[in-house]
Amino acid sequence: MAYTFPRSTELFTRAQNSIAGGINSGIRKLEQPVPLYFEKGEGARVWDVDGNEYIDFQLGQGALLYGHAPSGLAAELAKQARLGLHWAAQCELEIEVAERLQQMVPSVELVRFNNSATEAVMAALRLARTHTGRQLVLRFEGHYHGWSDEGLVGFANPPGAWGDDENPARTHPSKGIIPEVPEHFVVARWNDAEHLRRRVAEYRGQIAAIIFEPAVCNTCCIEPEDGFLQAIREVCDEDGIMMIADETITGFRFGAGGAQAYYDVRPDLTIFGKAIGGGTPFAALAGTKAAMAKIISGESIHAGTLNANPLCLAASRWCLDEVIALGEEHPRTTNRLGQQMMAGLRELADQHGVPLRPQGPGLAFHTVMLKPGAKEGKVLDYRDYVLRHDAPRWAHLRRCLLEEGVRAIERGLWSISLVHTEQDISDALERAARAFARHAAEWQAPA
Repeated sequence: MAYTFPRSTELFTRAQNSIAGGINSGIRKLEQPVPLYFEKGEGARVWDVDGNEYIDFQLGQGALLYGHAPSGLAAELAKQARLGLHWAAQCELEIEVAERLQQMVPSVELVRFNNSATEAVMAALRLARTHTGRQLVLRFEGHYHGWSDEGLVGFANPPGAWGDDENPARTHPSKGIIPEVPEHFVVARWNDAEHLRRRVAEYRGQIAAIIFEPAVCNTCCIEPEDGFLQAIREVCDEDGIMMIADETITGFRFGAGGAQAYYDVRPDLTIFGKAIGGGTPFAALAGTKAAMAKIISGESIHAGTLNANPLCLAASRWCLDEVIALGEEHPRTTNRLGQQMMAGLRELADQHGVPLRPQGPGLAFHTVMLKPGAKEGKVLDYRDYVLRHDAPRWAHLRRCLLEEGVRAIERGLWSISLVHTEQDISDALERAARAFARHAAEWQAPA
């Protein structure tokens, strides 16, 4: 019998009397039939306030690489809480975490800590402008770099506002931004090295930084084509541009060295978030000594009352040690389990005539739902995704999966944790079979 959500519905109704919109992050309102309220989690499973149990592939929007409520992490947090919650000063933990990052990621020579990846992105862009004396930042369509005025320029423009192929639009999805901010950005298409080179040539000597997700997990799960990240590195070196890898999602999920090691490229600056704190509000800006020089000198101001909070540091040390201990086994296991899940979902889709096409490496993947008549094959960039992905149909299947106890992110991204097992994958596919059957029977395309 499909899950129902009376208690979540009751709480969401109540929340609207005291919380703006009833939720604390706009994306959470996308969940259907109602934004869910959760009570507890353990390993790869989570329970809502109605007692419904889910095999979780959402994992706190990717932050819970280590699963729900790992006992070791809980113990470290409790230990630190008894020692002190916050000092607005230094503690040895911050050195220990920074040294681990140096050990794990080849491009990391120095680190600064923040509370969120949005803050770390803002610091990185300020630093790049200070370092180069330039004002422009090049970014790619469909890549997400936080919700700030700068982070969302050109992120997910609707088709009517794309601009032409050569000059993608620099529009912003939010009202109330500083009007001049979009003028400081150049937008390019992902996975098109020649287009990138033309964009850089057009603004030669003016671009401070190129920022990107190494694998585009915020839009579909689009891996870089062979040589594309290397092309970014080349144009940065040729024109004195800082290369910024936003590894908010990919960091440590793609292995101890992040996606930059997975794809063999070295940026000047890197943003780490989500998995670096295991669910605590923690992020890092990391980079080479040369790239961090203007922060050291104080010319590029970086501050924050809660930066390097000891609770978050205790959590991060535990999280990084877990990844280090896995050695070369990570991300092999998560990739293998993810690929099993992808294959099982594709098999169910084919059985029921559902045009679902999972894509991604496995450790994270996206379930693309093809529109009628859309071409087959791998999605390569944001525009390709929008033109081919049937978002309303995916939303219906996603709800069917949710009501059978399988939880993926609303936008279609699935994450595999270090605690998912073969049994979890088997159980999830058994539940998914019921969801696919129901979707196939109920789905009707909008008129």
